[in-house]
Amino acid sequence: MKRIVAFVLSISLGYFSQAAKVDTIQVFSNAMHKNIKCVVAVPDSYGASAQETKKYPVVYLLHGYSGNYANWANSQNLIKGVDQQQIIAVCPDGGFGSWYFDSPKDSTFKYETFVSKELIKYIDEKYKTIADRKGRAIAGLSMGGHGALFLAIKHQDVYGAAASMSGGVDYTPFPNNWDIAKRLGKYEENKQLWEENTVYYLVQSLKNKALAISFECGVDDFFIGVNRKLHERLLQLKIDHDYAERPGEHNWPYWNNAIQYQLIFFKNYFNKG
Repeated sequence: MKRIVAFVLSISLGYFSQAAKVDTIQVFSNAMHKNIKCVVAVPDSYGASAQETKKYPVVYLLHGYSGNYANWANSQNLIKGVDQQQIIAVCPDGGFGSWYFDSPKDSTFKYETFVSKELIKYIDEKYKTIADRKGRAIAGLSMGGHGALFLAIKHQDVYGAAASMSGGVDYTPFPNNWDIAKRLGKYEENKQLWEENTVYYLVQSLKNKALAISFECGVDDFFIGVNRKLHERLLQLKIDHDYAERPGEHNWPYWNNAIQYQLIFFKNYFNKG
């Protein structure tokens, strides 16, 4: 068993007078036998003294298809939110088209294991975290929006809250897109496998109030239909959740705005303790 190691590279964010401290680390995944880059942002006050005993809630943020670990570090609203909300933000690399599950077809894609087990363990060991689901949330955009809800539903002992922004919360209507068939096989030959790894179908296993759930989508986004369908499904199942639609498309102007609302949602959850 290889020991998890990290290499820290500082990212300068000098345009903020008081800003979160942002590093890039590499965490070794035993499941995939490789180092995976992640961005970690901590509040400006983090580690102000050696005697500091304060522990911080953690928000894991997932990128979209064709994105990478560094995408969220470019969101000024995230960086400001880390300071304002006094949280730690962790942004792992999710590979190209992983959808954040453990692929039964490709052993090099085990991002469910990495994010929800290996990375959680590493962050809780190396940072001053509230190492409990009450202090841990997960969110993402697009592919990462699906990943956030998927991982939270599958690992309710790990995460207490989850949020999706423009999430591909049901990708079964898109059988030829975004490398999903590479991870699960062709849809027409593996329908059960697709449904077992899709948020829309997984929510039927949820119990009300088991998770704090928030999701949203722009009205001009190509995922608006599946988000509306998920909202209706949760209403039918009587699962409490927050859902919002606002003007916007599938792009960074929308997500940079949306992260502000989701961080407030998480802050309210963390404050309940």
